[in-house]
Amino acid sequence: MVEETSEESKASIEKAIEAISSLISLSHSIKSFNIKWQLIRTKLEELYSGLAALENLNSGFDPSLSSLISAILISLKDTYDLATRCVNVSYSGKLLMQSDLDVVAGKFDRHTRNLSRIYSAGILSHGFAIVVSKPNGNACKDDMRFYIRDLLTRMKIGDLEMKKQALVKLNEAMGEDDRYVKIVTEISDMVNILVAFLDSEMGIQEESAKAVFFISGFGSYRGVLIRSGVIGPLVWVLENGNGVAREASARCLMKLTENSENAWSVSAHGGVSALLKICSCSEFGGELIGTSCGVLRNLVGVEEIKRYMTEEDDTVATFIKLIGSKEEIVQVNSIDLLLSMCRKDEQTRDILVREGGIQELVSVLSDPNSLSSSKSKEMALRAIDNLCFGSAGCLNALMSCKFLDHLLNLLRNGEISVQESALKVTSRLCSLQEEVKRIMGDAGFMPELVKFLDAKSLDVREMASVALYCLISVPKNRKKFAQDDFNISHILQLLDHEDGSNVSSDSGNTKFLISILMSLTSCNSARRKIATSGYLKSIEKLAETEGSDAKKLVKKLSMNRFRSILSGIWHT
Repeated sequence: MVEETSEESKASIEKAIEAISSLISLSHSIKSFNIKWQLIRTKLEELYSGLAALENLNSGFDPSLSSLISAILISLKDTYDLATRCVNVSYSGKLLMQSDLDVVAGKFDRHTRNLSRIYSAGILSHGFAIVVSKPNGNACKDDMRFYIRDLLTRMKIGDLEMKKQALVKLNEAMGEDDRYVKIVTEISDMVNILVAFLDSEMGIQEESAKAVFFISGFGSYRGVLIRSGVIGPLVWVLENGNGVAREASARCLMKLTENSENAWSVSAHGGVSALLKICSCSEFGGELIGTSCGVLRNLVGVEEIKRYMTEEDDTVATFIKLIGSKEEIVQVNSIDLLLSMCRKDEQTRDILVREGGIQELVSVLSDPNSLSSSKSKEMALRAIDNLCFGSAGCLNALMSCKFLDHLLNLLRNGEISVQESALKVTSRLCSLQEEVKRIMGDAGFMPELVKFLDAKSLDVREMASVALYCLISVPKNRKKFAQDDFNISHILQLLDHEDGSNVSSDSGNTKFLISILMSLTSCNSARRKIATSGYLKSIEKLAETEGSDAKKLVKKLSMNRFRSILSGIWHT
């Protein structure tokens, strides 16, 4: 008897599903009462998804379900009659038809709620629920939209496991095709439901946090999240969620706080304290800590929030400690955060120096230091470049921890991107007082700078030329530079426009090289090497096209040659 009832109920469900599908198709041909029928279609799609989940159920059916299916079939018959009358325009009056349509929309809404209650009561086992197949990559928008609506219905009426399953499928769809993200934001209530799920059972919370993060990755959809009140729940997940949910929440907040207008909302919901707590707790993973630093980096763009963070005990010291992390995301984001906190803030910069922040930055550059990636080294060099040259205290701390040794090593052995960052800092150092230049000359910076003079990048060539010009402005450095025949010979080769191997002849860098040679002529030994090098005709040719600096160089070298001739005559 039970088996017969089960078969009869299955047949009723199939009949209801077919009727809904037919009614939806018919409704698209109706030209009147568009808004009413759009609402009815939405209700029918939700009900369709709920019933489709029952098709694979092979156990006995509860009487309440059978009763509900019967009521649905009656409502569908009544609605089909209304649809036929609307198509044929055979109704007696518009107001009466509008009232009838409102009534059936309300019925379908009640049917969906009743079905949800049956699911929630556990009468139906989620294990038998069929998930509608995701459309293929060439599917039209309507098919994709139907699939997402089906998942939404399962989120509304399913038990916890069905809700989670629907969220997993949703995340898979959004991860594979960006068009699903747009559809999610367009369907009424869907984002609101995802946000509401952030305050739910751990598995559902985790998947909903991932879904919200997917959406936040698109700048044009972030406003939908904000209007749905997502920031408060995200902060709650930061404080109470599991590891995966917290990471997704932090990544989402990092995206949302790229707009400084959202920073105050994060602060108002206690987000600053929650983020600081994460950064100060070693129990959390590097991904969560690093992303939390990234969120705080966005928040300190608001002066009041930055002031609050600075005034908190040990905040700066916490971030300094994170510089020594083994994970790149923590190193990079903590350095970037400190850089933002110290910019235009002498008090915070003083704390940085006092707490050993400069030493930590230099330690990132140390060799060997396999713990620090190229990106970490670049960020450390950027921080040093921005922080240390406008403060005597920072500069003194920098020079006292063997920074020049590490910088020179990066120029010699670093990856290309790191070398360029190191060269930029070197150029800044070369603009400082003469004592610093003298130390750099003794340390061996000049030969390394010469190697960059024929680099492919124009910016690199110019930085190297300017830095070298500054260094040889010191008499002791000029003399040291001239002692290595390769240094002068290499510069002269770069200036030789007739040398086919010269990659820099038309680079616009010529004027810097001429300035270096002009400075070298103040050194007798260097001047003689230039004058007797065999490149004098090339320099004279340059003087015809390169302007006054080249002409001055030719004049100075010619005077030297004239003196040499006179000296030879005198001695004979």
